[in-house]
Amino acid sequence: MKATVVDLRYKMNDVLKALDRNEQVTVLYRGKIKGILIPAKKQTTNLKISEHPFFGMIASNTCRSVLDELDTLRGSRYDDI
Repeated sequence: MKATVVDLRYKMNDVLKALDRNEQVTVLYRGKIKGILIPAKKQTTNLKISEHPFFGMIASNTCRSVLDELDTLRGSRYDDI
């Protein structure tokens, strides 16, 4: 999709719909290309904490649960001061 600066101002909804369709949007200013808007990559956030690759890397602490390991990593709120 090609869009002028005026289109970005008045027709931003159409530009966002084009980005949702994974289309690149070329921004034109006085007929010359000023930039290209590229759609963001989708991030997968379906991982559970226990499935994260970090857990299980430390062989000596295999008896600790995931939540115990997180508590150790995060520490106490009072340690921040």
